[in-house]
Amino acid sequence: MNILILGGGGREHALAWAFAQNPKCDRLFAAPGNPGIAALATCRAIDILDADAVVAQAKADAIDFVVIGPEAPLVAGIADALRSAGILTFGPSRAAAALEGSKAFAKALCDATGAPTAAYAHFTDLAAARAHLETVGAPIVVKADGLAAGKGVTVAKDLPSAHAALDAIFAGAHGRAEVVLEEVLTGEEASFFVLSDGTSLLPIGSAQDHKRLRVGDTGPNTGGMGAYAPAPVMTESVQEAALTQIARPVLAEMARRGTSFEGVLFLGLMIEKGQPKLIEFNVRFGDPETQALMLRLGAQALDALLATAKGELEDTRLHWAADHAVAVVMAAPGYPEAPVTGQRLTGLDTAAQAPLTQVFHAGTAKTPDGIVAAGGRVLSIAARSDTLAAARDAAYRGVDRVGFPGAEVRRDIAHRAVLAEKPDDPAPETVRR
Repeated sequence: MNILILGGGGREHALAWAFAQNPKCDRLFAAPGNPGIAALATCRAIDILDADAVVAQAKADAIDFVVIGPEAPLVAGIADALRSAGILTFGPSRAAAALEGSKAFAKALCDATGAPTAAYAHFTDLAAARAHLETVGAPIVVKADGLAAGKGVTVAKDLPSAHAALDAIFAGAHGRAEVVLEEVLTGEEASFFVLSDGTSLLPIGSAQDHKRLRVGDTGPNTGGMGAYAPAPVMTESVQEAALTQIARPVLAEMARRGTSFEGVLFLGLMIEKGQPKLIEFNVRFGDPETQALMLRLGAQALDALLATAKGELEDTRLHWAADHAVAVVMAAPGYPEAPVTGQRLTGLDTAAQAPLTQVFHAGTAKTPDGIVAAGGRVLSIAARSDTLAAARDAAYRGVDRVGFPGAEVRRDIAHRAVLAEKPDDPAPETVRR
């Protein structure tokens, strides 16, 4: 079959890598893709937020199956347009994508189903939000109510920081001027991914992401500096609690409302004393979690996504090896505030030739002089091994084979989990290449 992946980041490169191993994939296309994806697929330079352009390109390439990677086209209703054109599609409808597109909608759905989550308040008026802040105090989480490319959340330790975040949101820094104010949850954070065909659910893995830029969870918040899978905190009992208390009731309520969810539901969880609470929903695979997940799933990822789109999840099973995967992000100097791009990247082939190691492109571009950095998060180096420590070490060996002047690299990805495996593991150091 001919398959089209919408998107051009590390997540989409990881999906393309997994799909290309499956014999069901005859021809692979991506829009817009990136230089790494181009080694596996034919890339099309179209606007993936333009429904007419996406449908026309899919028809021109005789596409049998479309997988939508990023959240923006899902919230824009691209899945609806493709399905209306009779094209098999993985990804929720515009209405169902509101689970990520509106934090207030997601919180209200938790209220309706009793799903455990942080106490919150939703405001469209700055003065009212300020008054609430003065009442509840800090620390507090300030969230822009809409898509903000991972940059609309501030964990404010004091009231001045909270008010500054409010000012930015109501000044339009993240789109619409709406805000959700939440209590700060404590515990250990994890990402849990569940496929849904509107009727049946299938867990498709867990991971832990590292959001802060530098070692020890310091520095500014980012889209993610690395991840490892599976997440040790996601025990069988925690997974079952997340399914029973959050995923199943929320998806059942979505179906009851006539907005059935079909795609992957990403549950951002905070786990304390074995009990999960919802931080947020996403309606697509995470990045860089997908790079670690796909390294473990391989070709069967395509089978699972096809079963989701066809409504055949009930009879689908995944086969997991008893292994681990780690993905380490290489970001541009100055990321996330002011990434400096244009650096020539070397050693990519050498890094990818290491056993069970893959280089996934995110913000790269091809020039006459070679591959250059062209975004904030530029590469993910991912590795798989029998132990978490071995996977971590292999990923960093891959990082060290890449020439990327000034790259921002966190050296403690998976370190806390590795300590549980190897109590004598040396403490990492902050490294800027």
